[in-house]
Amino acid sequence: MAHLSGIFLLLFLTAVASKSISYDDPVFGQPEQIHISYGLDPSLMVVTWITMNPVNDSIVEYGENGVLNQRATGNVSIFQDSGTEKRREYVHRVVLRNLQPGHRYFYHCGSDVYGWSPLFWFAAMRNDSGFVVRAAVYGDMGKDIAYSMPRLQEETQLGHFDLILHVGDMAYDMNSDNARFGDEYMNAIESIAGYIPYMTCPGNHESAYNFSQYTAKFSMPSSMNTFGGDANHFYSFNVGSAHIIGFSTEFYYYTEYGFDQIINQYQWLEQDLRKANEPANRARYPWIITMGHKPMYCSNSDDDECLTTEGYSYVRNGLPFVEAYGLEKLFARYGVDLQFWAHEHSYERLWPVYNSTVHNGTKGAYIDPDAPVHIVTGSAGCPERHDPFGIPRSWTAYRNNDYGYSRMNIYNASHLYLEQVSDDKGGKVVDSMWLIKSKHGPYSYFE
Repeated sequence: MAHLSGIFLLLFLTAVASKSISYDDPVFGQPEQIHISYGLDPSLMVVTWITMNPVNDSIVEYGENGVLNQRATGNVSIFQDSGTEKRREYVHRVVLRNLQPGHRYFYHCGSDVYGWSPLFWFAAMRNDSGFVVRAAVYGDMGKDIAYSMPRLQEETQLGHFDLILHVGDMAYDMNSDNARFGDEYMNAIESIAGYIPYMTCPGNHESAYNFSQYTAKFSMPSSMNTFGGDANHFYSFNVGSAHIIGFSTEFYYYTEYGFDQIINQYQWLEQDLRKANEPANRARYPWIITMGHKPMYCSNSDDDECLTTEGYSYVRNGLPFVEAYGLEKLFARYGVDLQFWAHEHSYERLWPVYNSTVHNGTKGAYIDPDAPVHIVTGSAGCPERHDPFGIPRSWTAYRNNDYGYSRMNIYNASHLYLEQVSDDKGGKVVDSMWLIKSKHGPYSYFE
């Protein structure tokens, strides 16, 4: 009892009195839903996990060569789901500091009193110029019918990736069955997210109760070097030769939660992009890559936005009465190179496009193109199955309706490789491209 204080002691006594838990319960206070995420510099890694009962301690023991000779402590916050059962979960966050770039660390998390997780490991982010970043990129993966999950689990365990970019829509839905769907999903991805940083942005399937599950359970970095909460909606980090930005397209479609969220995000994005384009920063991190859920451009036939406005026009141009907050012009003005989207349950690679006009490079479509490249990768598998395609548009380069995910390798300042993996075809690569740039920055129509 000495390890429980304040509200945790009260919750504990209440639970024991109601016989909902017991000291004899073997899973009392056990960590679950373990995942890691990057901090703002290579020396940081954030470990996040859940306990289903009040545990006051948040501890990670870690070290190299399998020796757990270092210990870090963090904090715990209470998350109460807004479903009918008002279930409570306890979100633990610990920041590991002063990590050596590229070194492998073993860790487990938990409490001296209530027990520890299994042993996991991760590689601290490398910060040398020779670091080839290898990422898996996908959206729209459910708790069920997650066709890509087995291959992603295996490739993660084999060391094929440095990080995950999950472009929104998880579990289908995290709040379903009084948040049990979210619990099951987070436990399922533990064999991925416990080993490599799982970087996310929100989708429409996280929208319940003002995105409360998503906001509470993930730990994206903020400019104030805090983690989780509002930072989960828009944030950025550097890895290898890339500056990666995660943001929310959902602010434009859930305005019942306020219009300030659109303005605040836009102002943050502009400030972040301006800083990323300072000469020293753009030289060190020349690639600027964004991920947001609903695509600016899409050619699917079962989505009114794809059919009537070529994509999600609010994201592209802003709401009708606040058009100044559209993102297409902003991203092009600051020379964003590559934009990942999801939401459509399919894969679509676009020609370089701006304002619905193709701007291919003169020596090849993706060699020094004069517009950003868009990739829609939302086919990791979910109960809603596939989204069929309509008539190809002028900017459509390639489309595929297999279940699958994207792989991205960032080799250096000039060469980036993308490919699409088909789970329907046993892991076959069904599309690939090189994006080659001799310079990075605003496109010609903004110079």
